Amino acid sequence: MMYPYMTLADETEIVHSQVIEEDGKKKVIVNFERPTEDGFDSARCELPDYKWTEREGYSDEEIAFFEEILHSNAHLLYKYAENGGINIA
Repeated sequence: MMYPYMTLADETEIVHSQVIEEDGKKKVIVNFERPTEDGFDSARCELPDYKWTEREGYSDEEIAFFEEILHSNAHLLYKYAENGGINIA
């Protein structure tokens, strides 16, 4: 399941998975998706390795910006992933 995290000014939606345990390591998958005239730009990164597993439509500069977001928000993404997303209510 993916949980909403934030929407950027260019309409990029950032969502994240629950915590996934794999080989004794806890990881969170973070997706970035922006609507376009022909569908969507999309990118996917796995924390804690900051490994990009998918990337379509985003520039190198945009990916670098996303990495900054991930580095400054990783602790929150893990917290929300452990708790089933952000509790807004």
